[in-house]
Amino acid sequence: MVSKQERRNKIKARIRGKVSGTAERPRMSVFRSNKQIYVQLVNDAEGKTLVCASSKGIDEGTKIEIAAKVGKAIAEKALAAGVTEVVFDRNGYLFHGRVKSLADAAREGGLKF
Repeated sequence: MVSKQERRNKIKARIRGKVSGTAERPRMSVFRSNKQIYVQLVNDAEGKTLVCASSKGIDEGTKIEIAAKVGKAIAEKALAAGVTEVVFDRNGYLFHGRVKSLADAAREGGLKF
C-alpha cells in the first residue's frame, strides 16, 4: 500500500513536469502542514523565491479562514512586487479546503491564474 507521502510525491513530480515559473509568470507554490500553511512565488528559471507569506502569527479563525488571510497577504505582496499573473502549484495536495481557500483569496486579491 502506498503511503500518503509517497502518493503526494508522485503527484508532485507529475505536476512539476508540466508547471514551471518564469520572471513574468512565477509559480505560486503552496505547502500545508498540520498547523500552518505557507505560500511562495518562485522564479524557476533563476531558482529564486520572489515573495512569500505564511500563517505564522495569525491565530484567530479556523484553518480555512487563516488560509484565506494568507492568500490575501500573498496577493498584496505580489502586486507590490509587480506580479499580476502566476502559475498555481498545489504541490500534490487536493484542491479542496485550505488550498482552495488560499487560491480563492489570492484571486480576489488581484492575482490571475
